Amino acid sequence: MKPGVAYGAVDDGAIAVKDRRIAWVGPRAELPGQGEGTHDLGGAWVTPGLIDCHTHLVFGGDRAGEFEQRLKGATYEEISRAGGGIRSTVAKTRAATEDELFDSAARRLKALLAEGVTTVEIKSGYGLDVDSEMKMLRVARRLGEAFPVTIRTTFLGAHAVPPEYQGRQSDYVDLVAGPMLKAVAEAGLADAVDVFAERIAFSSEETARIFAAAKAHGLPVKLHADQLSNQNGAALAARFGALSAEHLEHASEDGIAAMGRAGTVAVLLPGAFYFLRDTTMPPIGLMRRYVVPIAVASDCNPGSSPTLSLLLMLNMACTLFRLTPEEALAGVTRNAARALGLTDRGVLEAGKAADFVAWDISHPAELSYWIGANPARIVVRNGEVTRDNRAA
Repeated sequence: MKPGVAYGAVDDGAIAVKDRRIAWVGPRAELPGQGEGTHDLGGAWVTPGLIDCHTHLVFGGDRAGEFEQRLKGATYEEISRAGGGIRSTVAKTRAATEDELFDSAARRLKALLAEGVTTVEIKSGYGLDVDSEMKMLRVARRLGEAFPVTIRTTFLGAHAVPPEYQGRQSDYVDLVAGPMLKAVAEAGLADAVDVFAERIAFSSEETARIFAAAKAHGLPVKLHADQLSNQNGAALAARFGALSAEHLEHASEDGIAAMGRAGTVAVLLPGAFYFLRDTTMPPIGLMRRYVVPIAVASDCNPGSSPTLSLLLMLNMACTLFRLTPEEALAGVTRNAARALGLTDRGVLEAGKAADFVAWDISHPAELSYWIGANPARIVVRNGEVTRDNRAA
């Protein structure tokens, strides 16, 4: 990678792989040696493997009916307060067996992998009781064992208040911060803890209680922040040293500045912005001013972003949020890795995981430019070819 060069591009480059890691990268003319196992990529552009750093990939059923309701005038908040939204998915997820959840999530995961995704974060949050939350997280771990992908799991027990705790929200927060988080942590099922901090979900004070419990278990935190209103979520995430704050459409300048000081990544979710027909853009200018790393993710979920294409999110991040194609690509590689606390991927450097994609494109901007295209030619994960579309 060349500092100061657009996209960090190396013309006529080469990558050497050893023991599942990148051993060397640079101009092909300087390649130390060419032993057995040399592959000619035919001049293809090569990027790090793509990273989808915010998904809700494991869930039961769908919410196509609510999609119709919104088109007839109902708002996301109205549907949620009437018992729809997250709670409707909770009922379907609780009723589904572990194998049923695995099979449906596997179909969604395959679509992401086909586009060169090699790392995926999967949140829980549709179980909202100890057994169902752990069921979701076990399914997420199984997906990582069954498919050529690195899975990072995030415990999102504080996604909504389940029906049996209506009117007793404080008691539910006690459950999440206490027995639920303890069970998840002791089983090793979570790599991070997330909270939906919003006026229809959990307050700043409740979020802080859960974050403090997460820290006590040695788990990093993330936050669904300032999506529907400014609840000072960005500043709260920064105060707890969160890996990331996500959505951020209504974040304040003070909150963004705090994220910049804390090194908290801003995860943009243009699929939800589009699907909910939002009109308030995340403060991209402030993120640039305060040098906040910007990631982009699919937010794949049944209610507000039923998308299975991270490449489409690149186009939306550029067209809706006015990111540059270079910023968007960094958002699904380098900065997405940072949002997951992963330091071993997201860039093409010696010592990093040998996850990369060769693309049938003439310039990296095409990854953000094309709508509905999948130019992935070869996908490599941990040094092994997992997809080769050359013969297709």
